Amino acid sequence: MLENVVKLTIVSPLLFIAGLYLSPFHIKAEKSLEIRAEDESVIIEGRIDILVLRQNFWVTVIESKQTAFSIEEGLAQILTYMLADPKAETPTFGMITNGVNFRFVKLVREATPKYALSDEFVIDNRGNELYNVLKIIKRLSQVGVNK
Repeated sequence: MLENVVKLTIVSPLLFIAGLYLSPFHIKAEKSLEIRAEDESVIIEGRIDILVLRQNFWVTVIESKQTAFSIEEGLAQILTYMLADPKAETPTFGMITNGVNFRFVKLVREATPKYALSDEFVIDNRGNELYNVLKIIKRLSQVGVNK
């Protein structure tokens, strides 16, 4: 499956079931961003596949890849996008998927940014781990509710 097909057939229904298409959330697809290095000589431009927001709080950043690609190929890309979160004082959460494999990422920006990865969830494993992915997406929608 191509990246857009993954977003349309896998990611979008998950976001719908998790209630992220309803207020107070709003979705931005293909959100352009620009990141400048401290010395301003390096500029990185890109597009976040899907950004879920609640007011100005980034709920989650989603990077999709073609089914043929490993989700690890999207790790550097999603981390770069997550660094663009304007709320540097709060953790940023992300999800990488190729439609079959899912991995969640948490980024904390301190003097040196640090990230952590979840286990990998695979929907064709016994027990269909897609339910676990949905639970995590729902939980992420509750992060920062009192912020």
